[in-house]
Amino acid sequence: MRSRLSRLPTLALLAIITAGALTPATVVARNADAPNGRIPHSYKPAVKPSMALEGAVEAKDDAEDGGPAGPVDRQTLSIGRGDTLMDLLATAKVPTNDAHDAVAALREVYNPRRLQVGQHVTVLFEPRRGGSRKFVGFEFAPDPLRSVSIARKGETGFTSSQTEKPVTRKPVAAQGVIRSSLFEAGAQAGVPISVMMAFIQNFSYDVDFQRDLQPGDHFEILYEKLVTAEGTQAGEGELLYASLTLSGDDMPIYRFKTRDGRIDYYNGDGESIRRALLRTPIDGARITSGFGMRHHPILGFSKMHKGVDFGAPTGTPIYAAGRGTIEMAERSSSYGNYVRIRHNTEISTAYAHMSRFAKSIQRGARVDQGDIIGYVGTTGRSTGPHLHYEVLKAGHQVNPRSVDLPTGEKLEGRELQAFQQARRSIEKMFDDSRGGMQLARTPAPAPAEEKGCNKASSC
Repeated sequence: MRSRLSRLPTLALLAIITAGALTPATVVARNADAPNGRIPHSYKPAVKPSMALEGAVEAKDDAEDGGPAGPVDRQTLSIGRGDTLMDLLATAKVPTNDAHDAVAALREVYNPRRLQVGQHVTVLFEPRRGGSRKFVGFEFAPDPLRSVSIARKGETGFTSSQTEKPVTRKPVAAQGVIRSSLFEAGAQAGVPISVMMAFIQNFSYDVDFQRDLQPGDHFEILYEKLVTAEGTQAGEGELLYASLTLSGDDMPIYRFKTRDGRIDYYNGDGESIRRALLRTPIDGARITSGFGMRHHPILGFSKMHKGVDFGAPTGTPIYAAGRGTIEMAERSSSYGNYVRIRHNTEISTAYAHMSRFAKSIQRGARVDQGDIIGYVGTTGRSTGPHLHYEVLKAGHQVNPRSVDLPTGEKLEGRELQAFQQARRSIEKMFDDSRGGMQLARTPAPAPAEEKGCNKASSC
């Protein structure tokens, strides 16, 4: 009489026997190689019970196909709207357990949630002599400067790695005349937005961009463009030099690294551009109401306005005007969401009507000048999204424009000599870039521009 086992289908019997043999062996390998279940930049999990049959069939295929049959097959797919990396791997017909383990290994070097729609991912398969394919990993480039790869490690795990591409820093010069706004002039000169933002932030210690700029004022910029060995533009590097001419007065600044490693911007005399407080703690905003008496738009009568209002879209970042300690970060009656920073024993600044606070902003927290502390909103007594900004001296609001703000450090001795040498190198670099094809320039009929006047050369 035939046994009951002999009547089972051959494939089912093979799967039961193979699965029973495979599962404990894989667990032993996990315990031996990674007692805590994790190896840096690799992932080697035990086979899940629900996936035992899939693993058994794959093991059988590997045993029967006779090994690799040729070079690796590369299948490139792109992330669609609403897709996850697991969805993409499923489309490529990667076994579920392999896909799960490969994505787990990826998390060691890159968060898969950061993958953008349209991101290309190349899935790698090793052809086998039996006609099947074995998934061996995938690779992608999240940005022009970096590539990420996942590769099979042995039979049950994957390892991750990332490679930084070398880049060349190319100096680029630009200059232009301001007709209506600095941003518009920068765009016409071909200056990237990130560079213009750095330009504005560094001049915001001394310049009120709403009141100080006049038509006919002009600027110069020298910045780095990052280029890969293949010639691909990979973004912008540092702002090396900038100059702003306001009503005929030149204001050049230079990037310089001191011997102890500090990087800052200095004027032509080696004085740091940093002051105790920023003039404007927000980028790209317009002043909608100044300090002084005004007709209150909500209360309907004249009332002292003890700060400056900057109109800006909801969500615009708000910066700490100076280094200090958070005294308040809470809802405060008509101020709405309100932050106050103590900078020293005498000076504090306050920021009101925020839509929300930035992370880690709470009473007692330390902030540096330029740190984001919140975002523009219209909470409290407000008619629209804006920042209400106050400077307090000995606890009383004062006109921010009337506060005497001390400057930062002044270089001396050998440090000053090193700066002057660096300054001359930057000026030559500007002249060389200005004479080449890298110069982007706005139409500038002003006489100084016609004569080729160059502030970097102190003409």
